[in-house]
Parts: sequence; C-alpha cells; structure tokens
Amino acid sequence: MRIGGSGGEKVAIVQECKMTHRIRSGLLMLGIAGIAPTGIFPEISRARPPQASADKPYLVEWVYKVKWGYADEFWQLFKKYQIATLNREKELGYVTSYTVYRPGLHAGEDSRWEYRIVIAYKNISSSQHGSEVEMQLFPDRDAMKRGENRRWELTEAHYDLPIKIIDPNGDGVE
Repeated sequence: MRIGGSGGEKVAIVQECKMTHRIRSGLLMLGIAGIAPTGIFPEISRARPPQASADKPYLVEWVYKVKWGYADEFWQLFKKYQIATLNREKELGYVTSYTVYRPGLHAGEDSRWEYRIVIAYKNISSSQHGSEVEMQLFPDRDAMKRGENRRWELTEAHYDLPIKIIDPNGDGVE
C-alpha cells in the first residue's frame, strides 16, 4: 500500500484494499467449504480440517430449524427417510448410535431449533455410506426426491457439524 498522494488517491487505495480483503475472505470461505480452486492462495489448500483417524469414532450433529407450524410434517418426512437410513446404517455397523433431541420449551427466533441429531459413526469412512443405503431402502428415487424436497421446503435453517471430543484437562485439541 502506498502512503501519500491526494485525498482521492488515498480513498481509492483504501477501497482497493477493502475489496482485496473481501475477495480473499470469500475465497477462504469457499476453500473451507471445499469448493475454491486450489493454488490461488496456498493457505486455502491447508485450511481443510484434519481427517479423523480411520479407527476413531466420528461424531456429527445435524441441526434443523423448521418453519413455524410445520414441525410435525417435517418430522414425519425426516423419520420416513433419514431415520430409516440411520437405522439401516446402524444395522450394517456404520452408525454405532444416534440420539435425537427436541427442545422442551422454545427459544428466541435467532437461536430456535426443532431437531438436533447427534450421530456416532464407527469412523469417518463409515459416514460416507448414506447415499448407497438410501438407494437400497428407497428404490423409487422420484418419490424419495419429492419427499426430501418437501422436507427442505419446510426447513428454515440447517447445518451438519462434525464434533470433536477433547480432553477437558488437555491442551484443547483432540
């Protein structure tokens, strides 16, 4: 960044720096999501989270915020497809356990959620079998797609969050 120059030049330089920062930030977020082209910024390639050990359990939390008044319809669709798939994955040994949570009361709109599902997979590679299990359970792909599309129409917010268990007396890492 240059120092000096007219007031207009300084404003242009500051705006250029802000734009460069926004572009870098956007590309970094894409890199974290795994969709940025590699090689643009070397640090993006290294931003990926480390892979869990092949023999360690792999925990994931699914969280759903559903449109007001549609939680029951959402749940029926979720049970039909997602719970059935998790049950089959458990039978096959991919999932060791899962727990579904629903709040007892309600929170403010900004922090509201209807369903949280914490899934314990045998290991990270075991978490990759959902699609193949769904294809076995639901051969009518069009019907499943319609049901799942409806479920997503009822969903206001959703995220999947890998969970790491840490030693509370340790250094804060796995």
